[in-house]
Parts: sequence; structure tokens; C-alpha cells
Amino acid sequence: MAITLKKGSSFNLSKNEPGLKKLMIGLGWEFSSTTMLDLDASAFMLKANGKIPDDAFFVFYNNLKSPDESLQHMGDNRTGKGDGDDELILANLTLVDPQVTEIAIVVTIHEAAVRRQNFGLLKDSYIRIFDVETEREILRYDLDAEFGKNTEVEFGRLQKIEGDWRFFASGIGTNIGLEGLVNMFVE
Repeated sequence: MAITLKKGSSFNLSKNEPGLKKLMIGLGWEFSSTTMLDLDASAFMLKANGKIPDDAFFVFYNNLKSPDESLQHMGDNRTGKGDGDDELILANLTLVDPQVTEIAIVVTIHEAAVRRQNFGLLKDSYIRIFDVETEREILRYDLDAEFGKNTEVEFGRLQKIEGDWRFFASGIGTNIGLEGLVNMFVE
């Protein structure tokens, strides 16, 4: 049975899942209205200073693989139709570049400002992590309705602390757009 996290809580993957090397980060959501949204999952691979080492460490629909090959975005789902995960990011923790200490997982709404869309048009948003080898769900973080006016949300972060990989359920909403996020994480 998967561990359910609340905002601000964390889970030590290395300690509680010894031997875990490859994990899949699944992001899912459903629409609460007939309006279709194009949501995009992205990952920012960050150094200790909170910045990406290079633009190639920003993994998203136009850069599907990190330079160290530790992260691979599995493709853009433009409709979000269907059950289960809408976008997936594969992570091989053994390959993560040593200068990377955190991986921020964010979801943005494509052209949110132009289309006047926000997370209030969604329901049942979540991030989950599962073991690639066993396909067993390890943890889940369900977002609640607090992001109704936001156009992007940082769902969580994989953090390397004292050699252990942990997942932190950050749940931070903003209205700065994908470009604003990129500017925040670039030196």
C-alpha cells in the first residue's frame, strides 16, 4: 500500500525503499469542467544553490532527456483524457549528476494567461512515485483545491540529503508561467 503524503511532508526513499534505482513519477488530473486544458509536466535538476547547472538540466516536452540520462520525460499529453497518469517522467537515481541535489517537479498550464485558465478547472490532481521494476506505487501526494487561482504548481521535489534520496511534497502554486519558472531556476 502506498504512503499518502500531505503538503510539507517528506518520505525517505533510500531508507524505506532500499535498492530502489529506477522510479517513475506519474502526474495525473481530471477536468472539473468541459474546458480542456493542456498541462505540461517539467523537471528542474538543481544544484545546491537552487539553480540548474545548464539549460539541458531542464527536462520538459521540448527536452525529453537530461544530459546525464537520469531523467526522461515520456512525452506530452495535450488532452489529459483517460484514466491514470497523464504525464510521466522516468528517473534513474543512480545516474543523477553529482552536482544535482534536488529535482523540482512542476506542472504548468500551456498558455494559461491567454486562455484564462487555472488549476481551479481541475480536480483530483496528484503526483505519485512507483518502482519501475515492480510497478508498485510507493507514495502519492494528492493536491487539494488550494491552487484554484494558480497557473502552475510545484508538486514536489526529489532531494538528495546526506546521500539519501527523499521526496518532499512541496505544493507551491504560482502565476508566473513556465518562462517565469525557468527564469527562477536559471543562474
